[in-house]
Amino acid sequence: MNPRPIRVPAGVIELLRLFVVVFFAGLGYQIAVATDPEQLQLGPLDAVGAGVLLGAAVGYVLGGVIARLTVRSVASAERNLRQRSTEQVLSGMIGAAIGVVLAAAVTWPLLLIGSQVVMLPLFGFIIVTLALLGYRVGVARRHDLLALFGAQAGLSEPAAGRAGERVLDTSVAIDGRIVDVVTAGFLGGSFLVPQPVLDELQGLADAGDDLRRAKGRRGLEALDALRRQRDVDLEVIPDGAREIPQVDAKLVRICLDRRANLVTLDTNLAKAAALAGVSVMNLHALALALRPPVTAGDVVRVSLIKPGKESGQAVGYLDDGTMVVAERSRERIGQDVPVVVTSVLTTANGRMVFGRSQVT
Repeated sequence: MNPRPIRVPAGVIELLRLFVVVFFAGLGYQIAVATDPEQLQLGPLDAVGAGVLLGAAVGYVLGGVIARLTVRSVASAERNLRQRSTEQVLSGMIGAAIGVVLAAAVTWPLLLIGSQVVMLPLFGFIIVTLALLGYRVGVARRHDLLALFGAQAGLSEPAAGRAGERVLDTSVAIDGRIVDVVTAGFLGGSFLVPQPVLDELQGLADAGDDLRRAKGRRGLEALDALRRQRDVDLEVIPDGAREIPQVDAKLVRICLDRRANLVTLDTNLAKAAALAGVSVMNLHALALALRPPVTAGDVVRVSLIKPGKESGQAVGYLDDGTMVVAERSRERIGQDVPVVVTSVLTTANGRMVFGRSQVT
């Protein structure tokens, strides 16, 4: 399900249209005054009234078109931002304020050289447009903006702004489990996809081999799912190391230049990046750390303390609290017995181990 696009309030469009209507009405007034009003008479209206009315009508017709085109042009600067964190809102407000100040500084001479009836709505139109543009740019470039103002105001993001960025490599996208990690709330924030990684995935997706094509499509789908996650900003960045031919070496250089973390499943790349001084987040190491403490075929000693739900079952617990269900062991409740693990079941409530007591 695609996220809904950000909708600009209808009041902004109507406000822009009002400025256009007033502008054209003032323009019609100026044209009527410049002519000979005594020679023009349109029914009950004199030349001035007709000029104002005609200008307002033209402004009303064109105002809706101009306002919507203006909003679409501003919205196209950043279409992928859907959720707003505190840093995003704050950066957007700073950007909007900067836009208003710049617009006022550039356009205030208009109020001095022309009629205020004409120039005032034009001035307001430019103010609203640049404020909206400043908000969009402020949200999109919030890391740089907060780094610029944060040192004095205490508004900078954790780890000095860009240090919280994470660069994704091709193996992570193809694997796809990072979406589950983000959904579980263990990762979030800014994720960067270098253009060489995206090109590599696109090349795989267009390959003639079915296996390679499936990998490429799975990687692109994982990036799209990651982009739609809440509290995640996924940004495709240009190739910052064109002089380096290898994609892995490009990723290391980009991470060093941006002081970003590298997220990978490639053990060799992780080792090389770590040696180069890059902070590496190896999802393979995370999977190993979270693997079950026991696997099928292992023998563990368990103190059976109570009967299980099924006939012949007895229940005990490992040192970490994992429940062990031993088949054909009810008569051995109260004993410390060796249990051969037959299967491990992981549920939302925890992990359960099933086995059978070993005959001694």
